[in-house]
Amino acid sequence: MLFLVATPIGNLSDVSFRAIETLKEVDLIIAEDTRHTKILLKHFEIDNKIDSLHSFSKEEKILHFVKILKEGKKIAMVSDAGTPTILDPGYNLVKRCYENNVSVCSIPGACALTVALSASPFPKDKFLFLGFLPVKKGRQTIFETIVNSKNTVVFYESKHRIERTLKTLAEKIDENRLICVARELTKIHEEFTVLPAKDIITKKLPFTIKGEFVVMLAPSNFELKYE
Repeated sequence: MLFLVATPIGNLSDVSFRAIETLKEVDLIIAEDTRHTKILLKHFEIDNKIDSLHSFSKEEKILHFVKILKEGKKIAMVSDAGTPTILDPGYNLVKRCYENNVSVCSIPGACALTVALSASPFPKDKFLFLGFLPVKKGRQTIFETIVNSKNTVVFYESKHRIERTLKTLAEKIDENRLICVARELTKIHEEFTVLPAKDIITKKLPFTIKGEFVVMLAPSNFELKYE
């Protein structure tokens, strides 16, 4: 069986007891970055075999893991932070497991998408998640998708592009449409900032351009009634 084990996105206390138990009991742990994961394992005194699976891994390695699973072994897969397969190369292994009748079990935990969205003031019954926006090719098209969406839109952005992305987005939407920016989730400097598009265009951004960002755009008819 393949276990998809969610790991903390910042605060190590967010890991679940079930996740720790699973990482201790499996025959092998596969990680996006073994150096990063070893820090987590050391913190929780987990001494287990570990191997890598990342975006540059060849198909042969994925099939090697499938072979081990078909032999009855148990493997836990983790990403650098958060829930595996969400914007993560581990998706290809999960696909192969289904094609080879290997059971997959998810050990739930933190995910930047749900952490940010749940604490935002925007509607959550329907939303569009776009991952990281394209850097060049397809960028104009994706902005059209964002602007035209009737639901809350969520995407990730790096500190290197957050300012440019927000200003581009603000210029394409109504000046009163609300944007929520979540920064450094679950960490000591976590913060949520809600502001209208016009403030992004005319004012300095009211947060530090450091860390990792989740950006949320409210539906066009949404408003906050401040008291």
